[in-house]
Amino acid sequence: MNILDILDKKEKREKLTKEELKFVIDGFLNGTIKDYQMSAFLTEIDLLGLSEEETIDLTDIMLHSGETIDLQIDGIVDKHSTGGVGDKTTIVLAPLVASLGVKVAKMSGRGLGHTGGTIDKLESIEGFHTEMTLEEFKNQVEEIGVALVGQMNNLVPADKKIYALRDVTGTVDSIPLIASSIMSKKLASGASKIVLDLKVGCGALIDNLKEAKQLGSLMVKIGNMSGKETVCVLTNMDEPLGFAIGNSLEVLESIQTLQGKGPKDLTQLVTKLGAIMVSLNSKISIEDASKKIQENLNNGKAYEKFLTWVKAQGGNIEKIQTSKHKEEIKSKEDGYISHINALELGKLARKIGAGRLTKEDVINPKVGFVLNKKVGDKVSKGQTLITMHYDDLKVEEKEILDCFKISKTKVKENKLILDIIK
Repeated sequence: MNILDILDKKEKREKLTKEELKFVIDGFLNGTIKDYQMSAFLTEIDLLGLSEEETIDLTDIMLHSGETIDLQIDGIVDKHSTGGVGDKTTIVLAPLVASLGVKVAKMSGRGLGHTGGTIDKLESIEGFHTEMTLEEFKNQVEEIGVALVGQMNNLVPADKKIYALRDVTGTVDSIPLIASSIMSKKLASGASKIVLDLKVGCGALIDNLKEAKQLGSLMVKIGNMSGKETVCVLTNMDEPLGFAIGNSLEVLESIQTLQGKGPKDLTQLVTKLGAIMVSLNSKISIEDASKKIQENLNNGKAYEKFLTWVKAQGGNIEKIQTSKHKEEIKSKEDGYISHINALELGKLARKIGAGRLTKEDVINPKVGFVLNKKVGDKVSKGQTLITMHYDDLKVEEKEILDCFKISKTKVKENKLILDIIK
């Protein structure tokens, strides 16, 4: 067996065996298969795809390329988002469902490109640390019901190495590679049930509903086949989620949401995802779970759990800093907001320091944007569309205005929840 024969077989659209896939993954990890050969293999998958069986086999191989975690705690429900602009969902959702007795033991990543990372956002809270031992992680989950760390131990090393190569070979949006990457990590991290938030739209990895449904169905099947009850919620990412884009700004918006004063779309999303998580854990109806979620958003219990969580991981919410300068970008015309380009706004946020292009880039947690209008809102000439919070770097007004489309006729709000796959 050799890589050239496997590449040739894939090029002829023949199905690869699990042994052949394992040969490639193991070879890439131990260095016998070189970066340029693996790049060719990933490119062929991106262009030609993998069958469902091949994707399931690839996920299993990646899952067992390193250690897996058994926290030996019943009732852990994990939530994963495919990422997007302004997606601060985990910061609200984790303490919210934990306040209702659902244990959340979550491993998150840093942001790359136009998408923000939960760890970067939480680390904008002074003192908040996201590194701990497995024993510390387990103890915190048992004691307060929620803990969040970066990827620990030798979990799914194949994914870590392959993802770095995908990022530089333009194969990030391949459905089989996304499915195997996400599900290998979720299956390795010890949760008994999984809720997936799959973003769809111009600011997401997948920009059309048909492909999103295909990916969602595949991930749910992989999860269920592995004995983990899995639900996938398809959500809109044609405009940023909430109003805030940028690390400190998003944490502040998360706090408002936990106090029952958050943006309508973010509140709707955490209510839906939270209800599913509580329902899976407690075996109650979605409707009853939703009522409990809404109660704890409004009675202070979700916010209390957030404060307990932040304190447990060393954070001080009295010391969340924002930028030195603000600039309000105003509308040049009357009308209705018909589109806000999430992707381009995410790129502009990165330009002023809120994101990173490479893993080595340093983020400025204080900068970003705060929207004043969302799709469907009426706007008058001279009204503020968005405020840029910046320190040393800024972008031109025209670049920001180009992210907004304004219609003379009234338009509907974007539908947030597009589909649910079980």
